[in-house]
Amino acid sequence: MTSQGVSARAEAQGAHPRRARVPSFPLYSRLDLNRGARMGNSALRAHVETAQKTGVFQLKDRGLTEFPSELQKLTSNLRTIDLSNNKIESLPPMIIGKFTLLKSLSLNNNKLTVLPDELCNLKKLETLSLNNNHLRELPSTFGQLSALKTLSLSGNQLRALPPPLCSLRHLDVLDLSKNQIRSIPDAVGELQVIELNLNQNQISQISVKISCCPRLKVLRLEENCLELSMLPQSILSDSQICLLAVEGNLFEIKKLRELEGYDKYMERFTATKKKFA
Repeated sequence: MTSQGVSARAEAQGAHPRRARVPSFPLYSRLDLNRGARMGNSALRAHVETAQKTGVFQLKDRGLTEFPSELQKLTSNLRTIDLSNNKIESLPPMIIGKFTLLKSLSLNNNKLTVLPDELCNLKKLETLSLNNNHLRELPSTFGQLSALKTLSLSGNQLRALPPPLCSLRHLDVLDLSKNQIRSIPDAVGELQVIELNLNQNQISQISVKISCCPRLKVLRLEENCLELSMLPQSILSDSQICLLAVEGNLFEIKKLRELEGYDKYMERFTATKKKFA
């Protein structure tokens, strides 16, 4: 019999000599993969033990689909949590609200659609970063995050300025870029921020009340849908704003320079530039 005949006969009998056997995996390995985790329990324990000593828990790019329940052992230890670049869809209300000493929480690039009301229990939280999730609104209790200084919500699905933000009296920096916001309401005048980033939205209207923001120094409105006539002139003449970025809208920048009040704006801009030179 020829070698071709032997090969054909072996294949017909299901016994190909060159075919590698697929190894079997234990049940726990398959369950681990189904949960989207790419690390073993021992590795997670090591992270938890380190966090218990340092107060910092960082677990990025691990494919996590859930907030690690093991962290509830560290509610009185952690000052910083960073779970960015995972696939987390929700925050467990009964756990997240217990991190009363937490100062920084980063959940960038996850799949969050809502935030629990219990988040408001984090009275010492100063930095909250939620960029590139699927948030459409914020809970009404969000304004109770009384220590919050920096809030990043870029790349979500917000369609309006969330009202609770106006209650954050210590908020310095607010990033709402890359959302779906179309207009800025009168409530904006109550914001206490120093820097407001509204780049890459769909904004076509801005309330004149934005000029009343007592601490607003930097206003970014690049790549929106603004006509020059819809930009309140009081931003130039009667506000504290010393850096106004409006490139990429429906008017030429040289037209902005012709508006009444532009000279006053340039005085503020120049004074600030000299201050930091």
